[in-house]
Amino acid sequence: MKTNHFISILCLISLFVTACNSDDPAPGNEEKGTLTLHFDNVVGDEDLTLNTTSYTNASGETFKVTALRYFISNISLKTVAGDVYTLPQDSSYFLVDEADEESQDLVLKNIPAGDYNAVTFTLGVDSLKSVADASARTGVLAPEANDMYWSKNQGYIFFDLEGTSDVISGADKTFAYHIGGYGGPSAAEKTFNNLKKFSLTFGSSQAEVRTTIAPEAHFYIDIQKVFNGNTKVSLAEHPDVMFTDYSKIIAGNYASMIAFGHVHNDPKQN
Repeated sequence: MKTNHFISILCLISLFVTACNSDDPAPGNEEKGTLTLHFDNVVGDEDLTLNTTSYTNASGETFKVTALRYFISNISLKTVAGDVYTLPQDSSYFLVDEADEESQDLVLKNIPAGDYNAVTFTLGVDSLKSVADASARTGVLAPEANDMYWSKNQGYIFFDLEGTSDVISGADKTFAYHIGGYGGPSAAEKTFNNLKKFSLTFGSSQAEVRTTIAPEAHFYIDIQKVFNGNTKVSLAEHPDVMFTDYSKIIAGNYASMIAFGHVHNDPKQN
């Protein structure tokens, strides 16, 4: 009986020491930190460079990119323990712009400390925000801010890819893919829905959010997928795609263009 009691005490001491030595945040603690999602735009295995570099798509057409912008929204993070943290909606809209290096870092603040190994987000702007009063759409969502908004019925341009190619007829040789469509403001005004949801894991890596550690998770956005995803897209045949049914083809292609790269768990800079 005494032996069993002694063993029980040893077990309790062992558990206490293990808990005290753990680097993981204690359950329910109030510690918060910052996590940055870095979006690196590429074309196949090449870095995307605006205006100067020529690329070749799956149809054998050479092209240059002059503009690339897209909305990322409704971000949720998942810990290795399976807990999910969803960013407050008003803090969860970002416009990534290849011409603006700072915009390619989505800095998520006040994230509960923990070890995160998965993220979910939407490429586009959801229906509730698309039809909200203009006073509720500020910052990157302000209709007049970035020329990324059509109308209440059509909503935002989720994805904007522009460039030039010699295969395109016309003096300026330009192409423009302005892809949007959130489903429409009502059942009576229904449109196509090009919102795309991404759920990406970090493989064997994890982002260790702490007050002293500010991790950065890198993602690669492969623009080549726009042309060689589920459907091969030719610039000569489709130089301009706006609010039409063919936009569903483009959106279906770019639904596979984002991939996880790696994580840096760097000390937080003061």
